[in-house]
Formats: sequence, structure tokens, C-alpha cells
Amino acid sequence: MIKILDLKKSFGKEEVLNGLNLTIQDGEITVILGRSGAGKSVLLKHIIGLTKPDDGKIFVNGDEITSMTEKELNRIRVDFGMLFQEGALFDSLSVWENVAFPLVEREHLPKAEIRTRVAKKIDQVELTGMDDKMPSELSGGMKKRVGLARALVTDPKIVLFDEPTSGLDPITENSITDLILKTHEIEKITYVIISHNIKFALAVADKIAMLHKGKIYAEGTPAQFQKSRDPLISGYVSGNLNEIMHG
Repeated sequence: MIKILDLKKSFGKEEVLNGLNLTIQDGEITVILGRSGAGKSVLLKHIIGLTKPDDGKIFVNGDEITSMTEKELNRIRVDFGMLFQEGALFDSLSVWENVAFPLVEREHLPKAEIRTRVAKKIDQVELTGMDDKMPSELSGGMKKRVGLARALVTDPKIVLFDEPTSGLDPITENSITDLILKTHEIEKITYVIISHNIKFALAVADKIAMLHKGKIYAEGTPAQFQKSRDPLISGYVSGNLNEIMHG
């Protein structure tokens, strides 16, 4: 589904990505794990073509996107849904209007079909009956649910998640974790998630890719990460910050 080859990106003298290689398989949940400031968000922006690399290539469904024009990228982006860290809802729009927004803007569908698709996704994220609520009336967890419904409403092939459990209390974090697993089981599409949360990564991932010093330091299943004797990996799994900082 997505193949990243020797990706490099610097901002001034700061080298953020340094020859990064990663393959993301179709239909799987891949969690890109790393500390804050490791370059996870920069990598996500490259995958959707919002940032151009200094060097390297990115293939999405066989199309090399780093050399594409904005018009060509827009053709690729219709296959993507995106859940932003803070939900990124429109404050002046209701829950229903926020979820419907991508369909109204770009799909040009009959109103009846829009209503059907929006209702289905709102139900899928367990917010039935909340259509008329405004973002200001929602909790952080509810906003993320609305954001996920909006990301899924266009029936994308790939959904990108930016720190989906960030800023949530443990109970809400668990509910969002369960929701991601539930929607993936229904949709059976490719989920790419960036996170610094090892507990979350171990709970949802088919594959974890650990980003460290601008490269993918290690890849594996949650079970392989938990069994690893590598000091950096075991330090992350156990929460030993000294090993992570000096690895």
C-alpha cells in the first residue's frame, strides 16, 4: 500500500528524517512509534504529500508521489482519511455537518446518500443521537470520535491518525483504542497511526515501526517488541527513560 525509500528531510541544520525506509501493508494497522520530536508528524505529512522530502521516494498504491504536482496529489489524496490530534472540527458546524463536510465539498452526491453515509458513520463511532451537538458541547474523546467518523465517511483506502490518544484520560483512551480496533474490523482498510504511547501501540498494532534518530530503528509485531532484549526497545516498552534517552 505505502512504500517509503531512503526518505530524508532537514529543516535548516536539524536533520529530522535520515534515510528512512518503511513498507506499510494493505489492510493492516501500522503504528509508527517514537518520542515527541522524533519526526513522526513530519513523516505523516510526507505520506500525504503536504511536505516534500530533500531526498527519497514515497509510493502509494504504486504511484510515486514526491514528484507529483498539487493537482496530481489531490487525485491521490481522495484515497486518504485523516484524524488530526485535536480532532480539528469546525467550531461553527454541528456534529452532523462536520462529518458530512468532505462529502458535500468533493463528492457531489445526492442528499439522501449523504444522509445515509453520515448516519452510518456516526453510528459506527457510537455517537447516535448527537447529530445536532456543537463541538463546544463535546468532550475530548467525543471530538475524536467525530473526527474519526469524518475521516471514514468518504470510504478511504488509508486513514492516517495523528496521536489519537493524546490528551485523554485512561478510561477515554481505552474507549478510543477499542473504537479504532472496532472500526478497523468493519472497514478492513489500512490504518497508519503515529503515537508515542507504547501501551496503545501494543494494543492496536499489527506492526510497530519504531522511529529513532531519523530512521526506522526496529519493526515487528507487538509480541516481538515485548520479547525484545534490545535495550532501546525494552526501555520503551518498560518506560525506562534513561535507556530511551541514551540509546
